[in-house]
Amino acid sequence: MKGFTKPALIAAVIAGISCVVFFAPSLKAQDNVTTVVDAKIATIEITELTAEEAKGILFMREEEKLARDVYRAIYDKWGIRIFSSITASEQTHMDALEKIIKRYGLKDPVSDDVPGVFKNDMLADLYTELIDKAGKSLNDALIVGAQIEELDIADLKKWIEATDNDDVRILYQNLMKGSRNHLRSFNRQVERAGVKYTPAYLNADLFNRIVTSPRERGAILDPDYTF
Repeated sequence: MKGFTKPALIAAVIAGISCVVFFAPSLKAQDNVTTVVDAKIATIEITELTAEEAKGILFMREEEKLARDVYRAIYDKWGIRIFSSITASEQTHMDALEKIIKRYGLKDPVSDDVPGVFKNDMLADLYTELIDKAGKSLNDALIVGAQIEELDIADLKKWIEATDNDDVRILYQNLMKGSRNHLRSFNRQVERAGVKYTPAYLNADLFNRIVTSPRERGAILDPDYTF
């Protein structure tokens, strides 16, 4: 494989095998988190969304689709298990956003769930850019994974600051926690591959705090939680 040294390739294969063990219990735990978060959100009174709040929900629905679609395509290309595992997590994120869309009676931008197709032109262009980059080498694919999770975190931080609806904030908090865990996983694979990675969307301090901290577990039920 071009751009992937033999030691790095061996490390990636081992990492792919270990991901089967690592992600199987974590996906079950994710189901439990989803149940807890859904139950909490159901207790919160529905209040009218501003146009900006609605925009954020619809944007994140498509951005999580971007992550899922790119990871699925990368797995089809390179066959590394981490991409298949995190694809399943991204589908869970998409489902969570679909629930909040239905809760508020918004029009779902992913009504026709076609891979690589987006209502948002910026995300459509980004999809093409990321697919092209990830197809160059496995190293590039791992970098794309880390960059997508950075982008998710940066955008969720922005949208959580734009809403005072506790149900939406709790949802975003848990999506952001998931993205931090995904970033930790991708960063670990990037390091094992011997690739130098520079943060693309987060400042160095926040990036380093995330990747050097333990995997986060359980549901976040505090809308004002600070990492």
